[in-house]
Amino acid sequence: MDLPSKKPTKLRLPVEKQFARATKFRKYVLSTILLLPATSNTSASTKTTTMTTAAKLYGKDLSEYDDVDVDDLLAQLSPEEINILAKEVDPDDSFMPPSQRCSYECDKDPTGPLNRKKLIDHINKQALETPDIPELKPYVPGTVRGKKWIPPPQDNQKEKEADEQIAIDLGDEYEQALSAASQEEIIDLAAILGFHSMMNQDQYHASLLNSGQPVGLGWDGITKASQPKVFPMEPPNNTDVDETIKQVHDDDHKLIDLNWNNIKNISDEKFIQLFEALEINTHLEALSLTNVGLTDKTALRLADVIEKNSTLRVLNVETNFISPSVIVRLIKALLKTKSIEEFRCSNQRSQVLGNKIEMEITQLVEQNPTLLRLGLHLEFNDARHRVAAHLQRNIDRIRRADPLERAKTVAIGAGAGNFSVLPDDALKKRT
Repeated sequence: MDLPSKKPTKLRLPVEKQFARATKFRKYVLSTILLLPATSNTSASTKTTTMTTAAKLYGKDLSEYDDVDVDDLLAQLSPEEINILAKEVDPDDSFMPPSQRCSYECDKDPTGPLNRKKLIDHINKQALETPDIPELKPYVPGTVRGKKWIPPPQDNQKEKEADEQIAIDLGDEYEQALSAASQEEIIDLAAILGFHSMMNQDQYHASLLNSGQPVGLGWDGITKASQPKVFPMEPPNNTDVDETIKQVHDDDHKLIDLNWNNIKNISDEKFIQLFEALEINTHLEALSLTNVGLTDKTALRLADVIEKNSTLRVLNVETNFISPSVIVRLIKALLKTKSIEEFRCSNQRSQVLGNKIEMEITQLVEQNPTLLRLGLHLEFNDARHRVAAHLQRNIDRIRRADPLERAKTVAIGAGAGNFSVLPDDALKKRT
């Protein structure tokens, strides 16, 4: 592709400026470093006399070149002279093209287009065809070729540490107790004091659990790898989706807790059918939809259902693909009927909600007088503290309203940013 006529001028201008800076730098180096002022010492012990002379180069004073314009000198150079100067100076300017920064120039014309595959095949072929360098002394198993390395002698570390022991006066009582203590008792004492680096892991954990020291392990024993315990896999969720949808639609009084956790390949039509049935249900109190692939489309339909259902008390939609704006819509739907006491929606598509979303969630939670437990990770301290304080106020209000709840209410921490407070009777109904 042909470049515009002004393009080469724009490319040459930085090179000339770089050469000008390099020339000024070379002149500064010559005038300040290479041409040091002459000094003479009269006596090393009594007095030193310094005699300063003007900087000169080949007998000429350099001060007469201070007013010389280097750009004009560069403009008088021919292209060949500029190339010679470019080979001596390496401008460190990343805005210049590599072809003008590098001093290497190849004048040969290309023999053809570059074929990377052929080049790699040629390199591999040359590597296979090149014979190995013959060994001057053939290898014979069991013999040492050359000089064998012998490690330098080292002093016994244990004997050296024994010689450098520090005497500590612990008192007659403690010395008598420690002198009569067995090895197991000393290990237990070290574990209690937290000296876990003085023993192996088996001894440390055995002392903490008070299960007795392992057999065959002394003070200098080495922990061996233990066989990991094999725990059975969790059974899959065998809940029949169609049957539970029919039960919810028929308002079955036996169905109080519905768990669809970890059920794969549930279509959006099944979710819509469940939410439509939940709209007229009056017995279902807990609905768990964890890791079922819930999207924004179905979550918005769930928010509409929450505004109409006044029986549901626990709702769990963790580990799905709900966006932060739809999470705000779900929390806003809780204000319609004010019946849900526990709401969980952490671990969604977006791990970070942002300050704006968290402030909106905080304002909605502060308007809800019935929410007791919120499972949601909040990054900002202001939102986290305000939500925790409001949930605690809701708990205190319930305790003051009903004295029996004072003995039944429990507080359960759910990690940083997860607020969990739920009365005991709600936990019993869930089980």
